[in-house]
Amino acid sequence: MAGLSNYIERFIKEMLQEAEDGMIEIGRNDLADQFHCAPSQINYVLSTRFTPYKGYYIESRRGGSGYIKIMKLSWEKDEGLKNLICDTIGESLTKDKAAHIVRTLLDEEIITENEGKLMLHALEDMALTRVTKDRNEVRADILRNMLLVYLR
Repeated sequence: MAGLSNYIERFIKEMLQEAEDGMIEIGRNDLADQFHCAPSQINYVLSTRFTPYKGYYIESRRGGSGYIKIMKLSWEKDEGLKNLICDTIGESLTKDKAAHIVRTLLDEEIITENEGKLMLHALEDMALTRVTKDRNEVRADILRNMLLVYLR
């Protein structure tokens, strides 16, 4: 299956290169049909080879008319933000460390006051009360995904 995954990856990357805005929207089932594979194979390729750490942002909608939107992030816009997303946040993030990162983003005028407030509230323990296990990992994922918006 590694060979098929390589073909799917190469196909998607070629489509992204041809796209004027660095973004493509494709049907998961259409892509699976084209490569004669299950949609789960497409999901595997996307989740392992098109991650934010590798410079991609993915939106997905499941169902019969589901689609996948893949966007190449422009890391060169802000190397500092790339380092923050990939290195500083890490796999786990405490509430205090999250607040420190948000305050730094405010101080550096990367985010606005209102954006900072939204981020802080979304990262609070109160917002994550239903998450009993792996709360700090979920918090890291939330902040990382919020910051990806700035690289679109």
